[in-house]
Amino acid sequence: MHILFAGGGTAGHINPALAIAGYVKEKHPDAKISYIGTANKLEAKLVPECGYDFYTIDVAGFQRKLTLKNVARNVSAAVKAVTSSVKARQLLKTLKPDLVIGTGGYVSGPVLKQAQKLGIKTAIHEQNAYPGVTTKMLAPGANRVMLAMADAQKHLKLNNEPVITGNPVRQALLNISREEARAKLGIGDKPLILSFGGSLGARAINESVSELIKWHNGSGKYHHIHGTGKVGYDAMMLSLDDVKLCDDIEIKEYIYDMDVCMAAADVVICRAGAITLSELQACGKASILIPSPYVAENHQFHNAMTLKNVGAAEIIEEKDLSGEKLIDTFKSMTSDTALISQMCQNAKNSAIIDANERIYKVICELLEIK
Repeated sequence: MHILFAGGGTAGHINPALAIAGYVKEKHPDAKISYIGTANKLEAKLVPECGYDFYTIDVAGFQRKLTLKNVARNVSAAVKAVTSSVKARQLLKTLKPDLVIGTGGYVSGPVLKQAQKLGIKTAIHEQNAYPGVTTKMLAPGANRVMLAMADAQKHLKLNNEPVITGNPVRQALLNISREEARAKLGIGDKPLILSFGGSLGARAINESVSELIKWHNGSGKYHHIHGTGKVGYDAMMLSLDDVKLCDDIEIKEYIYDMDVCMAAADVVICRAGAITLSELQACGKASILIPSPYVAENHQFHNAMTLKNVGAAEIIEEKDLSGEKLIDTFKSMTSDTALISQMCQNAKNSAIIDANERIYKVICELLEIK
């Protein structure tokens, strides 16, 4: 069995591929796993670390906003579209995979397109509620389309019924209870607020969370862990320079034990990336979601609405975000313990925690493995 993955650019496209690959290797240790990505993105670091054969093509996305600079970028992208297709075809002929799985990002486009032309079986895993351009383009020709969120189906033209698989979630999140996590953190019985804006951080979230911290600092009501991200730590600490922070508030550049913090949390304040939302569901957490407005097709807003619609989250769009708005939303949620409890249960009820097994089943069907 030889499975080739194509996807990259962000962790949201790479980690699902690696999770699927890891699960396949557990079931079939002799399976061959290959990966095609780009040389200058995150996959170039993460994939080789997992021990898989890694190959690269040079591809770029087209800019939609017409400026002089973007015209030049689009000319370059058009050239790369041709050369990447040629390179992808050569790699596919050499590697001869039994199945190609695309997990999103520009790099998956030419790889899956050429695989389809060569008659190699292809599958797509779409993580978001609003599919990206690459998924929309490739879905009609794929042998199977797997969706993390059912809402994505209405945005696609499909020749076959899709399979709802959910997103693969880190096993560590499923193996630790709230009580175990709180004991590890040593935070006692106080409700835990967990807030973060991603590995690089989000200035708008850091600024509004600063106001939330000032509001509850010293009250003794909450324990609060906040991840500022790589570029936000100094600015946030400066904004709190005149505040004597109590021991219940922890501000970190990066939260390394996210699985423990997520499991221990009572309310989570964060962006609405697909994998993050799947983790919120798996852990059964009430959340205040602040979708990033800087992503393609505003897909994080659509992701967030899937939790809002089942009563598991509140949404604040970044254009409406302020410290006052965040505090008011938080107060409204936490003033009713029954509401928080119900939101947590709604999140848990909407979770798909066997995504790896569902995806593996699709792979077996495509490769006629019993």
